Amino acid sequence: MRHSDLFYLLALQKVEGVGDIVAKKLLSQFGTAEEIFKTKSSKLMSVDGVGTVLLRKLRDKSVFIKAEKELSYLENNNIDILYFQDEDYPERLRHCVDGPVLLFASGNIDFKNRKIISIVGTRQITSYGTAFCKEFIADLAPLNPIIVSGFAYGVDIVAHLSAIENNLQTIGVVAHGLNQVYPKQHKKFVAKMENNGGFLTEFWSSSNPEKENFVRRNRIVAGISEATIVIESADKGGSLITANIANDYNRDVFAVPGRSNDIYSQGCNNLIKQQKAHLLTSAADLIYMLNWDFETAAKPVQKQLFVVLEDEEQKIYDFLLKNGKELLDIIALRCDLPVFKMASTLLNMELKGVIRPLPGKLFEAI
Repeated sequence: MRHSDLFYLLALQKVEGVGDIVAKKLLSQFGTAEEIFKTKSSKLMSVDGVGTVLLRKLRDKSVFIKAEKELSYLENNNIDILYFQDEDYPERLRHCVDGPVLLFASGNIDFKNRKIISIVGTRQITSYGTAFCKEFIADLAPLNPIIVSGFAYGVDIVAHLSAIENNLQTIGVVAHGLNQVYPKQHKKFVAKMENNGGFLTEFWSSSNPEKENFVRRNRIVAGISEATIVIESADKGGSLITANIANDYNRDVFAVPGRSNDIYSQGCNNLIKQQKAHLLTSAADLIYMLNWDFETAAKPVQKQLFVVLEDEEQKIYDFLLKNGKELLDIIALRCDLPVFKMASTLLNMELKGVIRPLPGKLFEAI
């Protein structure tokens, strides 16, 4: 991006009353941020959302001083700039009406041709949540997804570190400028994060981790990914806000169930009960619901010469061999097997190389 283009975009961000939605309307109408500042008042007033108050603020020259200062910080600290109309901007977030016009990034983030999931949850993660999160990410590792979270205590940092342990790219979406680390105790993880992904934010270097920033940050966590997974949550919390935003974006939401009397499973159980989230018991559930396959795995699955199948697996294989490709629910019905076990059973059979998934959530015998 040219220096002048970024300068005027930053200035536009500092105009009070110009949020991401209004900014996109103005940019769509006039092409560039520079043109917005140079356009006649009568033309600006023709844009929906622009009134006399906002017009007066667009004429405030102090925004240019603020923009120059921030631009200097970005250039001196090698911060990457992602503009919502550029190719390197996260594709799914681009389609969110309130997605940020600009994102600031550090590290080695690469969004191209990748599966992206967000993992969120309580800051008071339990041993149950920790064990599930680590196993879940390890099981997903062959598909090489990007793991997104918020770099907070609890579920967030467990997800990030588990991704690093499995050599996966991980991204921390933070609620402040990239000139600081929050919480400070996580400073020791910054280098590892940036070597295996990095950090994203929409906030300037002058922004501190204020309470309202975390709510805004959550829409990026929800919007950037294909699915949001809630590992553990009390009946109220930021992770539930993220889950609701993901639902509003028409994205898949998954929740890990827990015992009815566990405080940090109440939020997850309620999401499932209210049909706001799919029940998640293993990586296989996610793989099936998102219709992922192992084409991107490092080692392609091949049919073994001598395969030992469990009784249920043999029953499924014989059915598919006889009837051809079929849906999971139909397989469960015809083979008289519980639906909740089918995703993991089919994944095991796929790993053994005896079946393969097809578009439309179909399966067939090899």
